[in-house]
Amino acid sequence: MLYLDFEASFPQLFGELIFMINDIAIRVATFNWLQDQVEIHGDVLPRDLLQKGFQFKGQRVPLVSPQGIFKPRLMDLPLTITTTPNSPYQDQYSEDGFLLYKYRGTDPSHPDNVGLRKVMEQEKPLVYFHGIVPGKYLAVWPVFIIGDDPQNLTFTIAVDDMSLYDIQSESDRKVSEDVIGRRAYITTTTKVRLHQREFREKVLRAYRSQCAFCRLKHRELLDAAHIIPDREVKSEVTVNNGLSLCKLHHAAFDSFILGVTPDYKIKVREDVLEEEDGPTLKYGLQSLNGSPLILPHQKGNYPDKDALDWKYKQFLEKS
Repeated sequence: MLYLDFEASFPQLFGELIFMINDIAIRVATFNWLQDQVEIHGDVLPRDLLQKGFQFKGQRVPLVSPQGIFKPRLMDLPLTITTTPNSPYQDQYSEDGFLLYKYRGTDPSHPDNVGLRKVMEQEKPLVYFHGIVPGKYLAVWPVFIIGDDPQNLTFTIAVDDMSLYDIQSESDRKVSEDVIGRRAYITTTTKVRLHQREFREKVLRAYRSQCAFCRLKHRELLDAAHIIPDREVKSEVTVNNGLSLCKLHHAAFDSFILGVTPDYKIKVREDVLEEEDGPTLKYGLQSLNGSPLILPHQKGNYPDKDALDWKYKQFLEKS
């Protein structure tokens, strides 16, 4: 009788085993594909690329959808979670540095919320996409659900280091205090990286992906320069505290070789104006003296005049 019961349940057990194997294989394939895309595009990826996804055993695996919690058709459990720009769900961070990710809707029993709860119980890794600006997302993986708070409709999310995690190892699922501490640290540093990428994308977008000094339009050669450096207490991570600058002019601005007046005029340090050198000095720096700053289209994105005044006073002291 025992043999017959086992025989009757074998197809179900076999099917569950296949799903488990596929689940692991798809997650590994996702992480590998994302790594390839980051090497090509950088860690801020276009939504169209993520929506198209990749092929797994002849079937397409998209990574995002209109829903924040996403489960591809080939899987039983969610693979990715997303926060879109201007999302109605206000994701925040806990006091100990972990991401608080909002439920879908207000029903803890919604299938998407139940799916993430199962992901938490089984210690499965996910991908987190954070919307930087419309159409662009910072990709972070692996992330884990480490807490569930139905009363506040939030899951607690931790980021881990892929190089220290073996997706196929059972030992990794026993989360020690060392692992918790590691994940807290990595999640906190990821938050800083997220803010840096968000600042860069918003500043470059405001300046139409060109240098505000020389109009260079190659994004790979552009930086989002802080007017008041982020090490200063009064610094803000806003477009008004940023300038889109090519790498040469970013370095010159930070080194006080170039300055910007509160009325948006570019100035070259006096001793640099008197130097004689090659064409880079002449055309790349000296010719900018007195030129107007190239401003964003939207006046609300103009550089803050008080911030420019603070920086320009430092420039004059160095001159």
